[in-house]
Amino acid sequence: MSAGRETVDQVQIATERLCREYAWRDAHELLTDTRAQLRSIAGLLDGGRDRELLVQAGWLTLLAGCVEYDTGRYPRAERSRRAAARLGQETGHGEITAWSFEMSAWFALTRGDVAAVGPLAQAGMETAPHSSVAVQLAAQAAKAAARMGDANEVDRLLEHGHRLLGEHDRPSRPENHFVVDPRKWDFFAMDCYRLLGDDRRATEHAHEVLRISRRPDGTDSSPMRATEARLTMAVVSVRRGDLDAAATWTNAALGARRKSVEQLVMITDELRREVRRLYPGDPASRLVTEPIDRAVAAG
Repeated sequence: MSAGRETVDQVQIATERLCREYAWRDAHELLTDTRAQLRSIAGLLDGGRDRELLVQAGWLTLLAGCVEYDTGRYPRAERSRRAAARLGQETGHGEITAWSFEMSAWFALTRGDVAAVGPLAQAGMETAPHSSVAVQLAAQAAKAAARMGDANEVDRLLEHGHRLLGEHDRPSRPENHFVVDPRKWDFFAMDCYRLLGDDRRATEHAHEVLRISRRPDGTDSSPMRATEARLTMAVVSVRRGDLDAAATWTNAALGARRKSVEQLVMITDELRREVRRLYPGDPASRLVTEPIDRAVAAG
């Protein structure tokens, strides 16, 4: 069975729209609509193996896994990731398969299993070496290297990723979650430099992330990236001895409605460690830690 061209085009449009909404839309609503679209594709297939529809199912399954992980549905996220990997292999779509490796790398990074990230990223890059996902895989490996304190490896991976990025034309739909464009590079570099203690470069990239995330009305087009940028500024403020500024940045970050639970925990734990290291027993440090405690308690 093969779906008609008009039907496939409609499915592709719907899939693209959902992938573009990842950065800002309410996670529960997005997941509901993504699953509904997957059910619709299953109905169109009705036991058939139309490759074009299966490819769209692959993208949607990746998207579902990302949102499931963001909202703390970890076993379901892993099942979705594996299902997407199977669809990528079945359709011969290396990019979908590579994104399944990218998800594994991200899961490992946020769980603190940093030693696993590099091999997963390398496997993904070998699967789709000329796709833009290779840029994000290099970035995930760089983030892991930064958490291991390997500045030379961070520099190598960031240089490699930036070179790969330069080989691709600027995408027409950069807001699609599964598209890597120059706007994401500041986000990747910011994380690495913050972890390495290079506060000057971390600050420069954080301000750029906030600038390009800001809509004309002042809201964030990419709330999760903006949240990490604000927490980066909180970490830098703590290191500079300005707890008031750190508290302001922390409260602004925690106020975002669209969150990734594991990402938020990972960065706020880093902020807590810096506060404990630099202000052990100082009551003023509660300006920073108490908002985090409240946010964690609220889930």
